[in-house]
Amino acid sequence: MYLPLRSISVFHAVARSGSISSAAEELNVTPSAVSQQIQALETHLGTSLMVKVGRGVALTEAGERYFSMIAEEIDRISEATQSIRGLRPVTLLTVRATPTLSSKWLLPRLRSFLDANPDLEVRLNGTNEVTDFTRETVDVEIRHGRGQWPGLFTEGLTEEWFFPVCSPGYAAADSMDVADVAQHRLIQSVKSQVQWPYWFSMSKITPPNQMRRVLFDRSHMAVDAAADGIGLALESSLMMWRELRDGGLVCPVRNPPKISQTTQWIVCPVDHLRKNKVSVFIDWLRVEVAQWQAEQAQYLRLPFQG
Repeated sequence: MYLPLRSISVFHAVARSGSISSAAEELNVTPSAVSQQIQALETHLGTSLMVKVGRGVALTEAGERYFSMIAEEIDRISEATQSIRGLRPVTLLTVRATPTLSSKWLLPRLRSFLDANPDLEVRLNGTNEVTDFTRETVDVEIRHGRGQWPGLFTEGLTEEWFFPVCSPGYAAADSMDVADVAQHRLIQSVKSQVQWPYWFSMSKITPPNQMRRVLFDRSHMAVDAAADGIGLALESSLMMWRELRDGGLVCPVRNPPKISQTTQWIVCPVDHLRKNKVSVFIDWLRVEVAQWQAEQAQYLRLPFQG
């Protein structure tokens, strides 16, 4: 079968950089030539791989899946080429995590891991696709769910607290009773394990027949929507720690119900734990979680803390 290798390598460059112009500069071709190669690959595959967003591009769901499947293989080719040329090979650590955890919690901390491990190159694959470790070359995943995956090493990342939040311009902290929440526009990530009906149940309140809702398929969009003053979001302290710390979000509800869950899990095949790069990364995660918990206790006053 014919493989459009040139188009595949161009797609890899664009997906990695998030920009057609940056990829064109890297490949020493024109942006028009890059766009033509992307169109040729999309025609070959019969699906759209990316869309324009502002001055950059964003991968479609199909594009994310395709990139996750080819990225490490192309990186291996690059490493092999550098090795043959006599350049120092690097060890690649491939981590998969949900888009929200990747952008809201992991990415702001990643520099410390990179600084401490200069011989490791990290590929962070931000996607909701569950890893098939039998066919995908992912080293370790931070997986969203309930922690029930037989045959895999599974360790909860941390306990998370779920409570309503909004921008301080929308409503001040501790400014409303639990019963007042139903009168507001309610923001929700459809993939969150704690939804508004459950929150109303825990609050012993009958929700309105028709809630005014705004639904997103990513938690980071729900967090950003609340910070932008759209309404009240029900989210995890893990995903919105920075907004809470910096004052971009507050809990407007006095004495909300105490709801806690572990929704993020460190997952990998047991034999991956023997890889030094995996054990080093997991140890680093444990330290970062402990530091985050200490910071949360010191700087973030949860609405049900004394």
